[in-house]
Amino acid sequence: MNIPIVYEDDWLLIVDKPSGLLVIPTPKNEKRTLTSILNQDLEKRGISYRLHPCHRLDRETSGLMIYAKGKSIQKRMMDLFKERKVYKNYVAFIRDRLKQPSGQINNSIEGLRAVTKYEVIEQRDGFAIVRAQPLTGRTNQIRIHFKQIGHPIMGETKYAFRKDFKLKAKRLCLHAESLNFIHPVTAKPVDVSSALPEDLNEFLKKYG
Repeated sequence: MNIPIVYEDDWLLIVDKPSGLLVIPTPKNEKRTLTSILNQDLEKRGISYRLHPCHRLDRETSGLMIYAKGKSIQKRMMDLFKERKVYKNYVAFIRDRLKQPSGQINNSIEGLRAVTKYEVIEQRDGFAIVRAQPLTGRTNQIRIHFKQIGHPIMGETKYAFRKDFKLKAKRLCLHAESLNFIHPVTAKPVDVSSALPEDLNEFLKKYG
């Protein structure tokens, strides 16, 4: 499978994950994941190191995913995430128009503090295109937060029902658009971005 590489150096690999692919197996122990595909490619090329994911993206979410070339650099990157020094932006298509052009959602998730900033990129008939920045790293945070304020992400099936949407999406309309952080080894800034994938552009064309 052709996984686009967005950034690579001696310590890190950042790829553009397609929708529909798990990062790591669930308890069902799926054999085909983004991590297994990347590591099988390394084996075929006779490369000895293993790639280790530094964070998670949902199966349906597309976009930027950071891998470490070895366990020690993985720990250093995961520490940056814990210290909230990795800045992430997502693009989401959410149900209905938002009243405010920007805002911040501060609702806790499972008793833990959770904060998501957002700004409206464009309002359309029946949905809005927003850019969301999670300031905390709770599981499914963006999905839960927009559901909580009455604007579930288009294509949502975990926190909403298909019947809740007048417009039909083939998958969750959430894309990890950009990442920036200070490299844990070189101390240089890393700033990468990913364009909207074709399926999300098709949704925009359909409901333009």
